[in-house]
Amino acid sequence: MKKIMAAVPLACLVALAGCGGGDAGSAPATGTSGVASTEQARALTAEQVANVLRSAGTPLTVTLVYTAESDPNKLLDRPGGYTSKIAFSDSRIPPAELGEGVAPDAIERGGSVEVYPTPAGAAARAQFIQAALQGAQGVLGSEYDYTAGPVLVRVTGTLTPAQAGVYQRATAGATR
Repeated sequence: MKKIMAAVPLACLVALAGCGGGDAGSAPATGTSGVASTEQARALTAEQVANVLRSAGTPLTVTLVYTAESDPNKLLDRPGGYTSKIAFSDSRIPPAELGEGVAPDAIERGGSVEVYPTPAGAAARAQFIQAALQGAQGVLGSEYDYTAGPVLVRVTGTLTPAQAGVYQRATAGATR
């Protein structure tokens, strides 16, 4: 019964998000398939995606739902930006490991979910982030990026590949 309950929200995301997904690591995981309709893509929120990820077994807790005013990237509801974004913490990352001064919504605490109007927007953002991180040669840290249709799930590089794999499978599973 638990598997069936987890499949229901995943099926909803499938209908809304289209196909995509990929591997963790230095290159972003990108999806290139379209969404069933523009209206469905706009209806999908980062909070809904977080609920689907949680139902699939990821240990996340939403820490912030961004608004156009609180978005530090100034991309929310702006041209070329995302339509919704949340930050989340991962219960496997001990707060003591983070040190002082790490913002409550920092990727290092867990990650974020960004939803774009199109799959191409999510893929472009993942590519931009990975290029910036690689160009900084580790100074900016690392992260895993997984896309599914218009959704970009960003996960802290603090997690091992096996730990981040929970997010990868949840994101990819949402597109089947």
